[in-house]
Amino acid sequence: MGIQQINLPVTGMTCASCSSRVEKALRKLPGVHEANVNLASEQAAVGFDAALVAPPQLLAAVERAGYGVITDQIDIAVTGMTCASCSGRVEKALRKLPGVLEANVNLASEQATVAYLPTAVGWPEIKAAIERAGYGVIELAGAGPAEAGDAEALARTRELAQKRRKLLVGVALGLPLFVLSMARDFGLIAPWLTAFWAANEAAMGHDGVMAMHYPASADLLNWLFLALATPVQFYSGADFYLHAWKALRARTANMDTLIALGSSAAYLYSVALLAFGVAGHVYFETAALIITLILVGKYLEARAKSQTGAAIKALIGLQPKTARVLRPGTETGRSGDQEAASAPSSLSLDLLGSRSLHYDEIDMPIDQVRKGDLIVVRPGERVPVDGIIVAGRSSIDESMITGESLPVEKQPGDAVIGATVNTTGSFQFRATRVGKESALAQIIKLVQQAQGSRAPVQRLVDQVAAVFVPAVIGIALATFVGWYAIGGVGFTQSLIFAVAVLVIACPCALGLATPTAIMVGTGTGAVHGILIKNAESLERAATIGTVVLDKTGTITAGKPVVTDIVVVQPALVAADGGAEHHASSTGDPDAIALGSQASVLRLAASAERGSEHPLGQAIVRAAHEHGLTLAQPESFEAAPGHGISALVEGHAMLLGNLALMQGWSIDTAGVAGEVARLQAQGKTAMVVAADGVALGVIAVADTVKPSSQAAIAELHRLGIQVVMLTGDNARTAEAIAQQVGVDRVVAEVLPAEKVNFIKELQAHGQAGAQPAAATPGRAVAMVGDGINDAPALAQADVGIAIGTGADVAIEAADVTLMRGDLRGVAQAIMLSRRTLTTIKWNLFWAFIYNVIGIPIAAGLLYPFFGLQLSPILAAGAMACSSVFVVSNSLRLRRVRLGPLV
Repeated sequence: MGIQQINLPVTGMTCASCSSRVEKALRKLPGVHEANVNLASEQAAVGFDAALVAPPQLLAAVERAGYGVITDQIDIAVTGMTCASCSGRVEKALRKLPGVLEANVNLASEQATVAYLPTAVGWPEIKAAIERAGYGVIELAGAGPAEAGDAEALARTRELAQKRRKLLVGVALGLPLFVLSMARDFGLIAPWLTAFWAANEAAMGHDGVMAMHYPASADLLNWLFLALATPVQFYSGADFYLHAWKALRARTANMDTLIALGSSAAYLYSVALLAFGVAGHVYFETAALIITLILVGKYLEARAKSQTGAAIKALIGLQPKTARVLRPGTETGRSGDQEAASAPSSLSLDLLGSRSLHYDEIDMPIDQVRKGDLIVVRPGERVPVDGIIVAGRSSIDESMITGESLPVEKQPGDAVIGATVNTTGSFQFRATRVGKESALAQIIKLVQQAQGSRAPVQRLVDQVAAVFVPAVIGIALATFVGWYAIGGVGFTQSLIFAVAVLVIACPCALGLATPTAIMVGTGTGAVHGILIKNAESLERAATIGTVVLDKTGTITAGKPVVTDIVVVQPALVAADGGAEHHASSTGDPDAIALGSQASVLRLAASAERGSEHPLGQAIVRAAHEHGLTLAQPESFEAAPGHGISALVEGHAMLLGNLALMQGWSIDTAGVAGEVARLQAQGKTAMVVAADGVALGVIAVADTVKPSSQAAIAELHRLGIQVVMLTGDNARTAEAIAQQVGVDRVVAEVLPAEKVNFIKELQAHGQAGAQPAAATPGRAVAMVGDGINDAPALAQADVGIAIGTGADVAIEAADVTLMRGDLRGVAQAIMLSRRTLTTIKWNLFWAFIYNVIGIPIAAGLLYPFFGLQLSPILAAGAMACSSVFVVSNSLRLRRVRLGPLV
């Protein structure tokens, strides 16, 4: 069955140790080729051989490691089953779906019960599988795509609500506990209010320290503290115990282990004082506040983490829920429920100009739209799926897909992308890609894969995380033993030092430092029309030192256009050149001989009307743009490499290079100079001759994109050298290079030679006779259209494909620019650099926090300055560290990609 990819939504992970353990558990399974766990998104991306391992086994491995996986179950009413083999076929069809964990079909009740992973499969796929097997599905309340698709979101929401409840209990009980404890310690509570023994001692003149000399159980406040702290310890802190126990069963430890050990030490020590009637200070407030403060941090962290995936959520939210589909009025095939739910209206359309048909407009769920459906879109509505316009015109805002801010004019024959916004006109289009085939679905999938991938810089974190918690526990034990046995500070003080070490150590910040930045960075890129394939590509892009640009379609528009029309027979030029083409179109033969630019263009375009050559098509296109009416050539013959000959309205036409003219004994003395001048500008010059006389010259060229010069200037500003690599001739390449300002031109290169050029740049920082400006050790990026340049894109350290919406070459490159705008290259590099900088800062603060915090918590400053870190403050610092790292990553959402956006 080959290698499959699946995302498991994991629950219960709290730190880098957790994500590492889940990865190890998955990688141990036979058939698992790759497993990357993202702590920030709580997703495990797994590549597995479906012949060796199945999703239920992956889920079981995660659960054995002590964590959970979000699953959902759906009951489906199936129609058409008549025997046991039918139910077996439905079950088999469902179980083939990646992400379906279990499928049971009850023939008697005609119900299929499906357990599945909402991140891997949804309602549309499940329904389609049943229908492909030859059976029907009855829509049930609660079985729609919204419910199926939102299953993970609902589970996450429930999890967050549970954290909030536990936090509220912690605050409600922990705050009065802390206030009363501090008030008693500072003598703000009357002795008679606290205890009988204390009141008597106070009457005898003792001070507040007396409690240290009498059983802790004698103070009634201590019992109140116990009552307040116990719910916090075992209800609010239940998850810490649960996860620590699971980690212990897996013979490992994580952040929960540290919290459970630290808070339990304070709590159990206090309980022991009360239970055994031992004198001493209780630390119930310490235990309760450790848990409460960390819950505050975890809650804030969870809310902040939810924002790291905001870009994906925004993209998913773009998808319309319904589409207005045109169906022949009496053959809609709708069910009774659909008939009642929709409000069809009728209209007549002449979509193809052949005949008028009667259609009904039916509002239907987006998952019911099929390829080939005709769909109506009105002003202000979103385009529901991908397709081709068949009638109507409009301007469409594609900014959320391509990053391009200006609306794009669309007319019949143009492609439209699902989720884009129709701004002005109304049009009808035919659906070509729906569901997971749509451009939006592919973009979302690509971004999700990138967000779940692992950056090379993460390796250091993984190595540290693997030993972090055991090392901290060891330091805490050493701290306790050292202070108690050597420091001579007593049992209680030694315990406080050890507890502070346990609760200040934070593997969470280490675990979140890289994935949160990757998630926000790739999401920000997607919003700007920059699709980054994975975290490794994002990291490499930050080191780009040389950018190699393809010419055609990258620097230039890739579409030849007529740039010059030169008339060299002034005597034949009509005084009213704007009218003769109309006269000629009516069959007046004299009009052809009159000349003029319009006449020359019309004659050339009429002759090229049967040509499929790009240059000929450019001439025909130019004639149409000028409103010229073309004649049908009576004969046509191509002279490969030279031009064409044709008979137009009785005139013998020649269109081609000087060699063609000379072959037909045409006097080219009047046009040779113009041809040379235009060729020097990098244009293709073609002589137009009629009836043995050269009338003029038409020049065609691939024009430079308006943004190319600014884009290359921006790359220079970033310190990047720019090379143009093209298969075009040297003269044309040099002319283009001068216009845009590249550092070096390499022309007349075949596709295979482009690969070798990239290799030489990577190996030596130079290629060929001319030294390239590349810097050894820095990455080389290749920018092309993703088709002809695919080998070079694959060879480069970072391949950047320039695509447009529906034609995006996602698989051909590491980075895909949804706009056909070269400025996106500089934006992608800037985004990459900012993301890498954020990762480095995150890691720096996460490491330095622990490097400084743990020694202070262990009492490093105590011998010199008498300073010690309260476990309560340590818990607050730990909570802040994770929130700080996530917040720092979220700043990437506001990154300014220069003035180019």
